[in-house]
Amino acid sequence: MSINTLKSIVIDNDRSLHNTYRQYFDMFLEYSLADVYTSVEEALMAYDTQSPDIVFIEESLNGECGIECIERFRKKDGKVKIIMLSGRNDFDLVKKAFKNNANGYLSKPISERKLYNALDSIKNEGATMSNDIISLFIATFQRKSRDIFSERENQVIDLLCQGATYKSIAEKLFVTASAVNFHVQNIYLKLDVNSKSEALLKLQQLDYVEKAA
Repeated sequence: MSINTLKSIVIDNDRSLHNTYRQYFDMFLEYSLADVYTSVEEALMAYDTQSPDIVFIEESLNGECGIECIERFRKKDGKVKIIMLSGRNDFDLVKKAFKNNANGYLSKPISERKLYNALDSIKNEGATMSNDIISLFIATFQRKSRDIFSERENQVIDLLCQGATYKSIAEKLFVTASAVNFHVQNIYLKLDVNSKSEALLKLQQLDYVEKAA
C-alpha cells in the first residue's frame, strides 16, 4: 500500500546544512524533501514545479528577512504551511513570524527528531514550535490574567502550550477527545481565533492588552 507523503522545500543559505536536511528526510516515510534552496528567489522560481505542502524558511537570509518573505509564498499558495527556522529564539521574532501568518517556528540546531516532530505536528494540528519557543510562551502565559477561561480551559491551554496533542490531553485530564475539542473551540471563540498558532499569539498578547487597559 502506497503512503501519501507530504512534500517539503527548505530555504537556508547555510550550504553546510543542505545535506543534513536531505539525510533527515531520507529517513522519513510520510514526508519527502523536494529540494533545498539558498534564497527565496530561487525557491519561488521552482515553486510551481515542486508544489510543496510545507515550506521551511530560514529567518535570517542573505540580504532579506525570511519572515517578511512569508507573504510571497502565501500569494503563490494560500494553503501552504510555512515554518520558520532560526538560530535565535527571540520572542519578538516569534511574534513577528506568527503575525505574518507563519504556521511554526523552530530554533536551530535542527535534529532529526525535532524535524520529524514538527512535521507531525503540522500534519495533525496545523502548527508547531520547538520546546524552547514553547517555554517562552509559557513564561508569558503565566503572567497573564486567566479569568476569562474556566478552570478546565486553563488546564487545556497549559497542556497545549507544552505541545500536547488532543489525545494526550484527554488522557491526562481523564476526558474524551471530543471533550478536549469542545474546550479548544470555546478557547478559540473567547480569543476570536481559528487556529492553534493564532491562539498562541493572542494569548501572549493578552498580557500587554490588559496592562494597557
